[in-house]
Amino acid sequence: MTPSPTFSKSKYGRSVLITGSSTGIGRACALHLDRLGFQVFAAVRKEEDARSLQAEASGRLVPLLLDVTDAGAIAGAYAQLSAAVGETGLSGLVNNAGVARAGPVEFIPLDDYRFTMEVNLFGVIAITRTFIPLLRLARGRVVNMSSVSGLIAAPFVSPYNTSKFALEALTNALRSELRPWGIHVAIVNPGRIDTPIWDKSLAAIEDSMQGWPPAVEALYGPALEAARRSANSRRGIPALEVARAVEHALTASRPKTRYLIGLDARLVALLRLLPAGAIDWLIARKLPDHGEGGP
Repeated sequence: MTPSPTFSKSKYGRSVLITGSSTGIGRACALHLDRLGFQVFAAVRKEEDARSLQAEASGRLVPLLLDVTDAGAIAGAYAQLSAAVGETGLSGLVNNAGVARAGPVEFIPLDDYRFTMEVNLFGVIAITRTFIPLLRLARGRVVNMSSVSGLIAAPFVSPYNTSKFALEALTNALRSELRPWGIHVAIVNPGRIDTPIWDKSLAAIEDSMQGWPPAVEALYGPALEAARRSANSRRGIPALEVARAVEHALTASRPKTRYLIGLDARLVALLRLLPAGAIDWLIARKLPDHGEGGP
């Protein structure tokens, strides 16, 4: 799966690297931009995901086996893209790879926090700083995939919330630092999107809870069950809506600095203007009282 050594001109004359392209938003972005004529370098972690993408895409799309937490893999990907795009440079970088872990702060293993931050934050830093030289050549653009969880922190998803809040700060810093080279940096805040990430998260919760002490159920049982039901019951909008926002961020003459995707995302953006106490009250209304020993 080595990229072609010659850069293929696209409808926009642009190339883009997208991390986390195996499923969900990343896959939708890769296929959407490929259909528009971009030279898409789609980072995946498994060979079967690469084959699946290639089956749906044009011959331009190049899958890359890339783990954003692996420094050696990142260096290899940079060498491949440098050979492919040459002095044309890289027109876009979409930092989409992400994971979600959940549970009460009191009981979530610290390794779950570390893993979430390693992928959702440090992975973004590692990828972005590596590819800045190629972005500088093309006056390219960076799109960081955040969430409504980067705007308001909900209970029981604090590892994910923490990583996305940190991504907001990183994006702001990058936007100022890279402006002198005409590299625009945008952040995307999707609301509820129909993707597998929360199904995977719920499965991870179930697995990890088997090792948690019985006190978890006594202290947090009803609230955790309500959160699980909510995650299972709400269906999101198609990931293609996010892909279209990414297209705008990469191609518009006047791209936005923030893209709110979905009515719920726009509502959350307004709610965060409220006092913290009011936000806490609204969240509490959606959760039952904790079990015995809770407040």
